[in-house]
Amino acid sequence: MASPVRPARRSEGRPAQDADPRRGDGDMILIPVLGDQCSEALASLRDVDRGAAVVLMMEVADETRYVKHHKKKIVLILSAMRHFAEHLRRAGWTVDYVALDQPGNSNSFTGEIERAVARHRATRIRVVEPGEWRVRRMIDGWEKRLGVPVDMLIDDRFLCPILTFQTWAQSRRELRMEFFYRDMRRRTGLLMDGDEPAGGSWNFDHDNRRPPRKGTAYPHPMRFTPDAITRDVLALVADRFDDHFGSLDGFALPVTPEQARRALAHFVRNALPDFGTYQDAMATDQRFLFHAFLSPALNCGLLLPIEACEAAEAAYRAGDVPLNSAEGFVRQIIGWREYVRGMYWLEMPGLTDANALGASRPLPEFYWTGDTDMRCLRQAVLSTRDEAYAHHIERLMVLGNFAMLAGVDPKAISDWFLVVYADAYEWVEHPNVIAMSQFADGGRLGSKPYAAGGAYINRMSDYCGGCRYDVKQKTGEDACPFNALYWDFLARHEKTLRGNHRMGPVYRNWDRMEDTQRDAYRSSAKAFLGTLEPAAEGWARD
Repeated sequence: MASPVRPARRSEGRPAQDADPRRGDGDMILIPVLGDQCSEALASLRDVDRGAAVVLMMEVADETRYVKHHKKKIVLILSAMRHFAEHLRRAGWTVDYVALDQPGNSNSFTGEIERAVARHRATRIRVVEPGEWRVRRMIDGWEKRLGVPVDMLIDDRFLCPILTFQTWAQSRRELRMEFFYRDMRRRTGLLMDGDEPAGGSWNFDHDNRRPPRKGTAYPHPMRFTPDAITRDVLALVADRFDDHFGSLDGFALPVTPEQARRALAHFVRNALPDFGTYQDAMATDQRFLFHAFLSPALNCGLLLPIEACEAAEAAYRAGDVPLNSAEGFVRQIIGWREYVRGMYWLEMPGLTDANALGASRPLPEFYWTGDTDMRCLRQAVLSTRDEAYAHHIERLMVLGNFAMLAGVDPKAISDWFLVVYADAYEWVEHPNVIAMSQFADGGRLGSKPYAAGGAYINRMSDYCGGCRYDVKQKTGEDACPFNALYWDFLARHEKTLRGNHRMGPVYRNWDRMEDTQRDAYRSSAKAFLGTLEPAAEGWARD
């Protein structure tokens, strides 16, 4: 059972400086702003006397290396922080900014808070709840360690508070996202016509599963030329993090809220009309298709989820975007994004080590190099290396599916996801990878394993046509490895999975096979798995 999370204080109500009768005229409030909180909408910045407050922003080595993040993610966070600090200064805030290479930097959040409390003679700390469990544990210890009160406020940039999600979860036997999503639609009013969902249906996912179209000219996400601040960060990262995964070439992510809003408008105008229909498609050398590539900006605070959803709804109401696309986009944000965040806090800290299927294989080396004859995996890894991005079907049904079928340790593959993506934070990756893609939580989040053979990838992509392996061949050296791995996975975990009501038809197919066919699948899988080279030690964490 997960440990209960102490609720953060609500951000509404009286100004923080009047919230405690002990406050006197000489009080100074210290407001730490973390790297994924680069937003004017941050609760800790509301209703505060700017003359009696200092905003503390900290670049610390612990956060750049708790896993060895993709170089482009480090650039994104540090550049966004530096731009946000300048914005706050122009808005009249006193900002104490601790740069990564500043002399005396303790390189930890707690160390920098301790130094800042002494430096500014702070009498109170006012902070918005963090996104990750490990940081929450740090903050929970500040008051005792530093001897000053710590007000931790709800992060109401999210639309469902943690306590609200926990209350919802306690009232249900099954924690399915679809039921949560419907409640979120009602709560926000997004894509609602009165009490009913727009178009008479909550979910248009059945319309959103078309494969790629030949000859399509896919739009590109808006890209931004690095300014002087970002160029300085690029140089810093190239020098300090040369041993980290990924390429810095072509960095063009939005690093300010203004850029993020422009990128959102560009997506709504150019890609959202077709996003829904083709959101599950994969195509050779097309890394974005109709996807928004807005998750890095959303997850570090440059763009608010409600902004993104309201832009999609407005385009639908104006007749510029079909309902299936607007609904599919909104569902990704107020449905899935909010749901996985709630599940993270509900299941932590136990989710970190969940391993219901007992998987133990080391991560294969090709996850770092792309050096594999499986074209789908090579495409996904190279996109990840170059862009710090792969879209959700590549992550789930190619990279995650392979790891589960091969029996990769769920913590190892989760660490890899946390390392390599610009939008990756523990609250995102633990539920999406450990629970959803690896089924390591035993079905708390998903009703069945997301397992598939080569036929799914062939149906939803053009990868198989140019692959060294034959997707139509079931076993043998030239067969698509996904085919044998799929049936070998089901055979290995038959005792655990056969009783799952959604897996019954699959096992009935297994039962109808001749013994020789079953043996051939398992033999082919064993032979292929024997060719996998494990990744070197120390790839994710120092």
